[in-house]
Amino acid sequence: MARKTTKKAKEEKATVSVGKPTAESYEILRRPILTEQSTNIMETQNKITLEVKKDANKVAIKNAFESIFGVKVKKVNTSYVRPKSKRVGRHAGKTSGYKKAVITLREGQALDLFKK
Repeated sequence: MARKTTKKAKEEKATVSVGKPTAESYEILRRPILTEQSTNIMETQNKITLEVKKDANKVAIKNAFESIFGVKVKKVNTSYVRPKSKRVGRHAGKTSGYKKAVITLREGQALDLFKK
């Protein structure tokens, strides 16, 4: 029995295409996350950590990354970083939460973002 694709599913597939980067691709990938741990896995395991749009799924993140940087992605892992409570004097607030993606590149692929 063949699966029927809905109109919504077809629209989601067409949002970010592999090839030429679009404005949607640049909106999905926000900024790199630069910590000691992320720098270590970048050097040893060929993984890149990014902050991404909260409603982006793994397929959209993969297609956006491949179209912008021109490298092949093996796997995308995502997680949501919750906001933390912070205080400054008597004023209490929260940091903003964000979605984090750890992108594993295929063997032989490299991304020289921080090399001179």
